[in-house]
Amino acid sequence: MQDPIDGLRERLEMVRAQGGDAAKERQRKQGKLTARDRLDLLLDPGSFSEIGAFVETRSSDFGMAERRVAGDGVVTGSGTVGGQLVFAVSQDFGTLGGSLGEMHAAKIVKTQELALKAGCPIVQILDSGGARIQEGILSLHGYAQIFQRNTVASGVIPQISVIVGPCAGGAVYSPAITDFVFMVEGLSKMFITGPDVIKAVTGEEVTFEDLGGATVHSATSGNAHFVAANERECFATVRKLLSFLPANNLDDPPLSDASDWPPEENPALNEIVPSEGTQGYDVRNVIGNVFDHGDLLEVQPSYAPNIVVGFARLAGRPVGVTGNQPAHLAGVLDINSSDKLARFVRFCDAYNLPIFNFVDVPGFLPGTQQEYGGVIRHGAKVLYAYSEATVPKIALILRKSYGGAYIAMSGFGLGYDRVFAYPMAEIAVMGPDGAANIIFRREIEAASDSEAMRREKIDEYREKFANPYTAASQGLVDAVIEPAHTRREFIRALEMTANKRETRPEKKHGNIPL
Repeated sequence: MQDPIDGLRERLEMVRAQGGDAAKERQRKQGKLTARDRLDLLLDPGSFSEIGAFVETRSSDFGMAERRVAGDGVVTGSGTVGGQLVFAVSQDFGTLGGSLGEMHAAKIVKTQELALKAGCPIVQILDSGGARIQEGILSLHGYAQIFQRNTVASGVIPQISVIVGPCAGGAVYSPAITDFVFMVEGLSKMFITGPDVIKAVTGEEVTFEDLGGATVHSATSGNAHFVAANERECFATVRKLLSFLPANNLDDPPLSDASDWPPEENPALNEIVPSEGTQGYDVRNVIGNVFDHGDLLEVQPSYAPNIVVGFARLAGRPVGVTGNQPAHLAGVLDINSSDKLARFVRFCDAYNLPIFNFVDVPGFLPGTQQEYGGVIRHGAKVLYAYSEATVPKIALILRKSYGGAYIAMSGFGLGYDRVFAYPMAEIAVMGPDGAANIIFRREIEAASDSEAMRREKIDEYREKFANPYTAASQGLVDAVIEPAHTRREFIRALEMTANKRETRPEKKHGNIPL
């Protein structure tokens, strides 16, 4: 009779084999790591505690009785990332193609529930052929359970999805519900229907990469928030993202030492933003000269690049950063940038991250394409997100802030706690050129030299309205500051609002204009 301890050790070895050497070799030939390799990259060494290692499928249909494997194609458990407890799910493509069946789903659901009870982030690593057809509707039921837990946990614990292989059909909805989606160039594929189905139904021919690759989802659809060149880089970025986030919605973000980055004046800031409104510049150069070590973890850098969003630290405290990007479309807000901005603001608000806006926005993008596409509704998402947010909200008007975009990104009426402006800032309903053409139309038309009169009226309007001092005199700008003093003023604003408490009427939830 076999010794029980030896039997246990033997079973554990079989579990960790992940379908055997042949399955591992097939995975590596595709340039992919195994499920356990990925957990090793994500978690601190030696910290992984596995859940459900011996779980197997209960199905016996279509030959499944002969294909039972301990673990059922997914590795689940918990470990630490930088010392913080994190739950993790890692699908094993080498076992049954990582397909999701009844017990595979049950392991994921249990991990989700434990993460929610513990108030800890969860990372799901997806590499799967999709629903296990042999188990029929039980597979679909499993997905439904996962989606429901994703939804309940939303805004309570951070949820991160890492796609490192195929993710198709119903499987795509879970990452779409989570907070952030990571993809890897050349490996990740995400789509609802594959190329063969698309060709059969529509006649359209498209490759897997062009349909659902990392580039498509990071730059065109906006479904991916981070893209890495390889898996090691990907998991390093996941770890970095987690370093900015609290464990849950009731915790504060983790503090770090910023003693080597003192709040000194930074004269370089006086040279970055041009006074001339038509000259472009990179807002990231401003951001990099304000926050600790110049470090910004940018989210969705390739999608809607007219708005920059990401995470940084100020005096050691994690914060959310947004900035209009004059280097792209003059920094206007449009449909895609509105969605990107609103979602980021709501995430920051859910997890107690103060929000800092760098504002240089001429307004919303005009045109029939935008109007027909629902820019009104999408722009309203931004207004809703900022109005809803109760975390500290600090805005800095760099150069121009006009119209509805002014209201959204720097308007005191939305509950901003502090609003600063540089001395070259223009704050108005619209730009001086357009305003003068409307207000002084008759005088311009009647003048012997209409162009000279137009320029005169533009200057008159700019002098009276399009400057920060008019807004400051009405209490709508707290302070006009020298650019070199930005970091100092931001730190003081954060200290002033760090213990902010704001209550709202009780309700089940609002109805954001989706």
